[in-house]
Amino acid sequence: MGTLSPPVPHAALAAVLRGHRVGRLLTAVPVTEGLLNRGYRVTTEAGPYFLKCYVDAATASRPTITAQHRATAGLRARGLPVPPPLAAADGRTVTALGGRLFALFPWTEGGHRHGTELDLSQCDALGALLGRLHGALDEVCAPVPQPAGYRSADPRDSTLLAARLRRRAREHQPYGSFDALAEQRLGERLELLTALAHRRPAPDAAPPTGWTHGDFHGLNLLYGGGEIRAVLDWDKLGPQPRAEEAVRGATLLFNDRLTGVLDLVRVRHYSQAYRAVGAAGSDELAAAVHRVWWERLNDFWILQWHYQRGDHRADPLFAATAGQLAWWCQEYEQILDAFTN
Repeated sequence: MGTLSPPVPHAALAAVLRGHRVGRLLTAVPVTEGLLNRGYRVTTEAGPYFLKCYVDAATASRPTITAQHRATAGLRARGLPVPPPLAAADGRTVTALGGRLFALFPWTEGGHRHGTELDLSQCDALGALLGRLHGALDEVCAPVPQPAGYRSADPRDSTLLAARLRRRAREHQPYGSFDALAEQRLGERLELLTALAHRRPAPDAAPPTGWTHGDFHGLNLLYGGGEIRAVLDWDKLGPQPRAEEAVRGATLLFNDRLTGVLDLVRVRHYSQAYRAVGAAGSDELAAAVHRVWWERLNDFWILQWHYQRGDHRADPLFAATAGQLAWWCQEYEQILDAFTN
């Protein structure tokens, strides 16, 4: 099974902290792990901090991380709830030790909340915040040239992959409940790909490209007193069709965690607030809805991790993810209306 790299030894954490002049390391407790990086709540003689160890080789080069840090500092300077890292004594925000890269952040008290736990005014605030973040990123990051287009997934390739994965699920031994659900959902997906292949988005159908957080969902939002205290984890900061982040975030925030079905009342409030700050218009949201829907129709990453990589960390997400896609295909117009009106 795929796993994160080994935990960082206490002595290595202490060595990293010495460069920050925050006093002696007293305790280090792993923070609940995501799928990629490691984090520790460290307590020093100066108080509590969050120490991040970057282990995702695809995004963890020093120049990339430094650019992310500059962007978060710019967002914080504009009054947005984004905690930038603390500079070490040498002025750098990235520390290298033993082949790993680290950054130290102030500790922010708070907790995570699923979108369905938010009241409607908080959904408004969340959509407006994302819109303001997108606008501010234009000011703190380099200009983004608009691409000629984006190639969407080819349903012929997706059909071949779905058939291979279904065969793996059917033949897996011992055959369990996950395999049965995977086989069922893949059969359903093959039918949908055949029926809906003509709805593949054209390359020039994407909404405008801009800088985005890249991973906007509930586990990267920290609440305190009913308000968002911090937008965390900017590892995937980068340019993409911007309104798609708003749609993709909503599908992760406002879903039923068992069935995947979206709370469309909350989605509507969030989307109206996002549009109200000038982040996108209804036409752009409509294009984003269609492209994210198509992306999900052709996406099998959880099953690829499970059957091709032997990595089961994402298995608990599969039932709701597959359920949401099936429901989305049935209720497409209703969902489109919630995002655009």
